[in-house]
Amino acid sequence: MPAASIDIPVRPVPVSHRIVIGIAAPMTLAHLSTPLLGLVDTAVIGQIGSEALLGAVALNALLFDFLFWGFGFLRMGTAGLTAQAVGADDRLEQRAVFLRALVMAAVLGFAMVALQRAIAAVAFPLLGASPEVTHAAEIYFAIRIWSAPFAFANYAVLGWLIGLGRTTTGLFLQIGINVVNILLCILFTLGMGWGVAGTAWATTLAETAGVGAGLAVVIAHFGGHLGVPSALVFDKAKFVRMIAINRDIMLRTFALLAAFVFFGRQGALAGDVTLAANAILNNFFLVGGYFLDGIATAAEQLSGRSIGANNRRSFEKAVRYSVIWSLGLAIAMSAVLFAAGGAFIDFMTTSASVRELARQFLPYAAVTPIAGALAFTFDGIYVGATWNAAMRNLMAVALACYFGLWWLLQPLGNHGLWLALIGFLVARGAGQGLAYFRLLPRSFSGTQPNAA
Repeated sequence: MPAASIDIPVRPVPVSHRIVIGIAAPMTLAHLSTPLLGLVDTAVIGQIGSEALLGAVALNALLFDFLFWGFGFLRMGTAGLTAQAVGADDRLEQRAVFLRALVMAAVLGFAMVALQRAIAAVAFPLLGASPEVTHAAEIYFAIRIWSAPFAFANYAVLGWLIGLGRTTTGLFLQIGINVVNILLCILFTLGMGWGVAGTAWATTLAETAGVGAGLAVVIAHFGGHLGVPSALVFDKAKFVRMIAINRDIMLRTFALLAAFVFFGRQGALAGDVTLAANAILNNFFLVGGYFLDGIATAAEQLSGRSIGANNRRSFEKAVRYSVIWSLGLAIAMSAVLFAAGGAFIDFMTTSASVRELARQFLPYAAVTPIAGALAFTFDGIYVGATWNAAMRNLMAVALACYFGLWWLLQPLGNHGLWLALIGFLVARGAGQGLAYFRLLPRSFSGTQPNAA
């Protein structure tokens, strides 16, 4: 966490409800487009009529979601540091942050490519698919793994655009990647008959095209050149700080992943019907999360920019507006789930037993947006302010609360599991909310003006 010195000037940072929504809305649409890549692969392979190929695509969707999602810190860390450079009106550092992120993306991406044999040797036996499905999945994996450097570079590009507040451009890039993937998937898989390899090549080339378009956007933003001295890009203190920030976000992300993997495992242990019911209801929470993530993105950009500008008033205003919008959206989503959740359940399954059980636990799923609203918003605030170590530690505390609640509530079965999940979400938001008042004064210096 940077400690601002007393002679840092205070720069204006405009914050309004319109600005918050202007940043959040495009990113919400971009988040909602995220599942499209996997859906397209599944839909196209489904036209071939091979259960093995369909199973291979499903397995790899799970595997790559796990592998790549864990490196989402490249987006978040880049967004926070870029926003701070924007607030400080330091265009050279804006370019340097992007290049550092790109270097990290390349190193981590090619490291994953180099380790592909080891990853496959561990992952596929754990997935436990049939030999036919595993063989097809290995073909897909051997091609798609080469997209890692490009997928990670796209995280860096998107994070940089978020840091600048150019979320509409980020949305268009995401749409472009999806369109290229759809067209190539149809061409390679159905037109040229490449089967599962065609879907893998389509997604890999779409990610590559996304990087090319993203680099063009970045270079155009700076008038056709980046022009950053290598000594600044590889400045030891700045690089170490970026690595530390990304490390903390990565640990936080894997802790969050552990919580949901645990939730899924406990549902599976309770039986197939409970597993299916929980999966349907958990999708409601995940879709709600895409909307809350949009507000969190706005919080990232505005809080980071205010930190860079040393403008405490704008920072507090950004926090207030983000919390208001997040809670408002959460209440609206909960109302929709209470009113129409039953119809959504019926649409997603025809199983009478799953429908009945899902309705029984629907009230828990319906309150998760409200329970998680503060957690989503403060994640964005903490990332923008680069309070990453605190975010990591508070996530560990919330995870301990989650496991503790589950242990105490085991006699309640699946009711206890849902209550523990809700408790986990509340603990995250409450912990970050309380720590916010301790962290805030440390990030600003001097007497702050009344005008934002």
